[in-house]
Amino acid sequence: MTTTSSATTPPVVSRLLGHLARHSAERPGEPAVLTSGGGLSWTELAASVGTASRVLRAHGVGRGTAVALATGRDRHAVTALLSVWALGATAVLIDERHPAAHISDVVLNSGTEWIVAAELTPEVLGNGVPVLTTSDLFEEPGASTGLVAAEPEPVRPDDVAYVIHTSGSSGRPKGVDVSFANLEAFLDAIESLGMPRGGNGINAVSPAFDGWLWCTLLYLVFGNALGIVDLARSAADGPAAAIAALAPRVVCLTPSLLAVCGAGVGSAEAIVVAGEACPPDLAERHGAGRRMLNVYGPTEATIAATWADSARGDDLATIGTAIPGYTVHVLGPEGRPVSDGAQGELYIGGPGVALGYRNEPELTARHFVTDPERGRLYGTGDLVRRRSDGRLEFHGRDDTQVKVRGFRVELTEIERRAVGPGVAQAAAYLLPGGRTIALSVVAAEDYPGDGELRERLAAVLPAHQVPSRIRCLEKLPLTPNGKTDRAALASAHAAADGAGPQAPQVADALLSTVTEVWNSVLEHPVTDADADFFASGGHSLLAAGMITALRRETGVSLSMRELLGNPTIRSCADLVRTRLDESTAVS
Repeated sequence: MTTTSSATTPPVVSRLLGHLARHSAERPGEPAVLTSGGGLSWTELAASVGTASRVLRAHGVGRGTAVALATGRDRHAVTALLSVWALGATAVLIDERHPAAHISDVVLNSGTEWIVAAELTPEVLGNGVPVLTTSDLFEEPGASTGLVAAEPEPVRPDDVAYVIHTSGSSGRPKGVDVSFANLEAFLDAIESLGMPRGGNGINAVSPAFDGWLWCTLLYLVFGNALGIVDLARSAADGPAAAIAALAPRVVCLTPSLLAVCGAGVGSAEAIVVAGEACPPDLAERHGAGRRMLNVYGPTEATIAATWADSARGDDLATIGTAIPGYTVHVLGPEGRPVSDGAQGELYIGGPGVALGYRNEPELTARHFVTDPERGRLYGTGDLVRRRSDGRLEFHGRDDTQVKVRGFRVELTEIERRAVGPGVAQAAAYLLPGGRTIALSVVAAEDYPGDGELRERLAAVLPAHQVPSRIRCLEKLPLTPNGKTDRAALASAHAAADGAGPQAPQVADALLSTVTEVWNSVLEHPVTDADADFFASGGHSLLAAGMITALRRETGVSLSMRELLGNPTIRSCADLVRTRLDESTAVS
């Protein structure tokens, strides 16, 4: 997907390294990266980029080399990214915690030639591709310390800067190729934001998600330390406490994560929500007294395409207007603009529109179109309505439409109607079989009860859109990218319907206590003391809540790693029993 134009120094990389050099000069000893395993100052980060780029160059990495980065939660994650870009190479973002088969598909599809990883795990080693650890980048011969080279390697503007893989209809992930020119357009936009400078920022999303890039680049531009919060390995007090401990000035989270971790953002002067629709009450609750942005953008448009910004008086219930340099178009089925107030598909134009899908020319041609008047556009599949003030209202995706008894139902419409007095969050989904709409909600104060909520929905929705089943949960399950996991909700709801009120047979009081704790956290009662927590619908946020509840009920604090190693009620109870016995013996 490259042109025949001559190679030049990529301005975007020079600008990013310029930001790094400036922060290193102005605040050399202040933190640039913070993780539970250590951090880097701005001076150390600048030196590490220079060192790592020299080591990678010695291994043959250069313009166009695809380098997979399995480093997103390591203190050298930013080092690896910037050193790859400084060489004109292509960063392939992966999450080493994803299944091995998924990682293998990504490595194969992207043409990865090297993997840089924080740890040598079977998932990164089993791909027939050489692997360098982040330690290798600084311990190999010739890896002397030094500042970033003055000029990065030359590339062409349409060389690929990074590849992010998203879900594919074929069952395999599809890779989105984003060029250095696309990245430059995005950098132009975020440099215009004027965010708070210095202090700490929060990054709690999967490193295979372009929200990770959003956080990394935003904080690099404005000199905020990148505070990486590992949801799966956060402190026993949970991710909200881990966020609060960093006292962030800037917070970037998905709305689902903000709803769970909101208690930890009290110090934030600015909050950015992105990645999924933001409920208006969430914006009202966390936007009071501080700047808040509701950001929208698909991977195919280089991370972000529109934003609503409270600093300029935007309604945060909307996704705002196009970011600087981008264009947005609301088009009907025949590609013609619809009138203001009418619903249509959102198309994005401008220099941020990505090159296309890697190794998928037909798919690229289907979703990336060239319009004689508007230029090259990406059709998002998202439904929006342009208000008279120019702001865009998000009305869901085509793929959240389901068919029930011959009627097409937009699940996000049900969710929008459900969120309100007494309901903080809502997620609608089809139960297995495809004939029954269900709704899971997170209650706020004065929850009206399932029956009254259903009556409320029946008053504003057609009968075929009113959920037949409603469940009230402590939290909504999330995907690794921090979005609401509809599939997990449907599976858990079906399992709960089949399980009934049964509880596992327990042998003693401690096992009974652990059982009660698990069932207070999980979305449905566990009926087998040997069932796996994570196979029963648990995830990192629920696990953090479960660990907190266990400490409260038993006095024993378990780490996330210990839970991962003892993921059943029985094994968890045995570990708690051992800790209690050890405590008694010591006393």
